Amino acid sequence: MLAVIKTGGKQYNVRSGDTLAVEKLEGKAGDVVVLDNVLAIVDGKKTTLGADKAKVAAEILEQKKDDKVIVFKKKRRHNYRRMKGHRQQITVIRIGDIALDGNVSTKAAAKPAAEKKAPAAKKPAAKPAAKKTETKAAADKKPAAKKAPAKKPAAKKSTKKDA
Repeated sequence: MLAVIKTGGKQYNVRSGDTLAVEKLEGKAGDVVVLDNVLAIVDGKKTTLGADKAKVAAEILEQKKDDKVIVFKKKRRHNYRRMKGHRQQITVIRIGDIALDGNVSTKAAAKPAAEKKAPAAKKPAAKPAAKKTETKAAADKKPAAKKAPAKKPAAKKSTKKDA
Protein backbone atom coordinates (compact mmCIF):
# COMPACT_ATOMS: atom_id res chain seq x y z
CA MET A 1 0.00 0.00 0.00
CA LEU A 2 1.35 3.43 -1.00
CA ALA A 3 0.27 6.74 0.52
CA VAL A 4 1.00 10.35 -0.40
CA ILE A 5 1.27 12.42 2.76
CA LYS A 6 1.86 16.11 3.35
CA THR A 7 3.91 17.31 6.31
CA GLY A 8 6.09 20.37 6.80
CA GLY A 9 4.90 21.89 3.51
CA LYS A 10 6.24 18.97 1.47
CA GLN A 11 4.66 15.85 -0.01
CA TYR A 12 6.10 12.35 0.38
CA ASN A 13 5.32 8.98 -1.23
CA VAL A 14 5.51 6.46 1.61
CA ARG A 15 5.03 2.74 2.15
CA SER A 16 4.90 0.81 5.37
CA GLY A 17 8.45 0.41 6.72
CA ASP A 18 9.95 3.44 4.90
CA THR A 19 12.32 5.73 6.80
CA LEU A 20 12.41 9.42 5.95
CA ALA A 21 13.51 12.78 7.34
CA VAL A 22 10.77 15.42 7.59
CA GLU A 23 10.46 18.90 9.10
CA LYS A 24 10.45 18.87 12.89
CA LEU A 25 7.52 17.07 14.53
CA GLU A 26 6.73 17.26 18.24
CA GLY A 27 7.75 14.20 20.23
CA LYS A 28 10.70 12.20 21.50
CA ALA A 29 12.47 9.21 20.00
CA GLY A 30 10.20 6.17 20.34
CA ASP A 31 6.95 8.16 20.28
CA VAL A 32 4.32 7.36 17.66
CA VAL A 33 2.77 10.22 15.67
CA VAL A 34 -0.34 10.02 13.49
CA LEU A 35 -0.14 11.93 10.21
CA ASP A 36 -3.67 12.78 9.12
CA ASN A 37 -2.96 14.95 6.07
CA VAL A 38 -3.13 12.08 3.53
CA LEU A 39 -3.60 13.22 -0.06
CA ALA A 40 -3.90 9.83 -1.81
CA ILE A 41 -3.73 6.11 -1.14
CA VAL A 42 -2.91 3.46 -3.75
CA ASP A 43 -3.96 -0.05 -2.74
CA GLY A 44 -3.18 -2.45 -5.57
CA LYS A 45 -5.23 -1.24 -8.54
CA LYS A 46 -7.53 0.99 -6.45
CA THR A 47 -6.51 4.65 -6.04
CA THR A 48 -8.28 6.91 -3.55
CA LEU A 49 -7.66 10.65 -3.85
CA GLY A 50 -8.45 13.12 -1.09
CA ALA A 51 -9.40 10.50 1.50
CA ASP A 52 -10.52 12.58 4.50
CA LYS A 53 -10.46 9.74 7.03
CA ALA A 54 -7.14 8.21 5.94
CA LYS A 55 -4.28 8.27 8.46
CA VAL A 56 -0.68 7.14 8.62
CA ALA A 57 1.07 6.11 11.86
CA ALA A 58 4.82 6.70 12.13
CA GLU A 59 7.40 6.15 14.85
CA ILE A 60 9.92 8.88 15.64
CA LEU A 61 13.43 7.46 15.39
CA GLU A 62 15.39 10.62 16.24
CA GLN A 63 15.32 14.41 16.41
CA LYS A 64 18.38 16.06 14.86
CA LYS A 65 19.68 18.95 12.81
CA ASP A 66 20.05 18.74 9.04
CA ASP A 67 23.21 19.66 7.13
CA LYS A 68 24.26 23.30 7.18
CA VAL A 69 22.98 25.56 4.42
CA ILE A 70 25.16 28.59 3.60
CA VAL A 71 23.41 31.81 2.55
CA PHE A 72 25.83 34.22 0.82
CA LYS A 73 24.75 37.62 -0.49
CA LYS A 74 26.99 39.87 -2.54
CA LYS A 75 26.65 43.08 -4.55
CA ARG A 76 29.44 43.71 -6.97
CA ARG A 77 31.47 46.89 -6.69
CA HIS A 78 29.66 48.01 -3.52
CA ASN A 79 31.77 46.22 -0.88
CA TYR A 80 28.66 44.33 0.29
CA ARG A 81 29.04 40.73 1.42
CA ARG A 82 26.93 38.84 3.97
CA MET A 83 27.33 35.20 4.90
CA LYS A 84 25.01 33.28 7.20
CA GLY A 85 24.55 29.60 7.96
CA HIS A 86 21.44 27.69 8.96
CA ARG A 87 20.75 24.14 10.20
CA GLN A 88 17.13 23.06 9.96
CA GLN A 89 15.61 20.91 12.73
CA ILE A 90 14.41 17.59 11.29
CA THR A 91 12.71 14.46 12.56
CA VAL A 92 13.59 11.00 11.26
CA ILE A 93 10.49 8.78 11.18
CA ARG A 94 9.64 5.21 10.18
CA ILE A 95 6.26 4.69 8.57
CA GLY A 96 4.16 2.03 10.27
CA ASP A 97 0.48 1.51 9.60
CA ILE A 98 -1.43 3.08 6.67
CA ALA A 99 -5.22 3.02 7.05
CA LEU A 100 -7.92 4.26 4.68
CA ASP A 101 -10.65 4.25 7.33
CA GLY A 102 -8.65 6.16 9.96
CA ASN A 103 -8.14 3.26 12.38
CA VAL A 104 -4.35 3.16 12.60
CA SER A 105 -2.57 0.92 15.03
CA THR A 106 0.11 2.78 16.98
CA LYS A 107 1.63 -0.56 18.00
CA ALA A 108 2.27 -1.45 14.35
CA ALA A 109 4.51 1.61 13.99
CA ALA A 110 6.55 0.70 17.07
CA LYS A 111 6.82 -3.01 16.24
CA PRO A 112 9.78 -2.80 13.77
CA ALA A 113 11.80 -0.85 16.36
CA ALA A 114 11.30 -3.59 18.97
CA GLU A 115 12.53 -6.19 16.48
CA LYS A 116 15.56 -4.05 15.73
CA LYS A 117 16.49 -3.71 19.41
CA ALA A 118 16.52 -7.49 19.98
CA PRO A 119 20.11 -8.70 20.31
CA ALA A 120 21.23 -10.61 17.26
CA ALA A 121 23.51 -13.62 17.50
CA LYS A 122 27.08 -12.55 16.84
CA LYS A 123 28.73 -14.13 13.85
CA PRO A 124 32.43 -14.96 14.06
CA ALA A 125 34.56 -12.52 12.14
CA ALA A 126 35.68 -13.89 8.80
CA LYS A 127 39.42 -14.06 8.25
CA PRO A 128 40.66 -11.95 5.35
CA ALA A 129 41.51 -13.95 2.25
CA ALA A 130 45.17 -14.37 1.38
CA LYS A 131 46.36 -11.86 -1.19
CA LYS A 132 47.12 -13.24 -4.61
CA THR A 133 50.47 -12.21 -5.97
CA GLU A 134 49.49 -12.47 -9.62
CA THR A 135 46.18 -12.22 -11.32
CA LYS A 136 45.30 -14.37 -14.28
CA ALA A 137 45.61 -11.45 -16.69
CA ALA A 138 49.04 -10.56 -15.32
CA ALA A 139 50.22 -14.16 -15.64
CA ASP A 140 49.17 -14.31 -19.31
CA LYS A 141 51.15 -11.22 -20.29
CA LYS A 142 54.70 -11.60 -21.50
CA PRO A 143 57.39 -9.58 -19.80
CA ALA A 144 58.10 -6.30 -21.55
CA ALA A 145 61.32 -6.08 -23.58
CA LYS A 146 64.01 -3.85 -22.10
CA LYS A 147 64.72 -0.62 -23.90
CA ALA A 148 68.16 0.12 -25.26
CA PRO A 149 70.04 2.80 -23.32
CA ALA A 150 69.73 6.30 -24.77
CA LYS A 151 72.61 7.56 -26.90
CA LYS A 152 74.82 10.16 -25.36
CA PRO A 153 75.01 13.44 -27.26
CA ALA A 154 78.29 14.08 -29.02
CA ALA A 155 80.65 16.37 -27.12
CA LYS A 156 81.15 19.77 -28.66
CA LYS A 157 84.58 20.40 -30.02
CA SER A 158 86.16 23.49 -28.70
CA THR A 159 87.42 25.78 -31.41
CA LYS A 160 89.98 28.17 -30.14
CA LYS A 161 91.32 30.60 -32.60
CA ASP A 162 94.94 31.48 -32.26
CA ALA A 163 95.37 35.17 -31.83
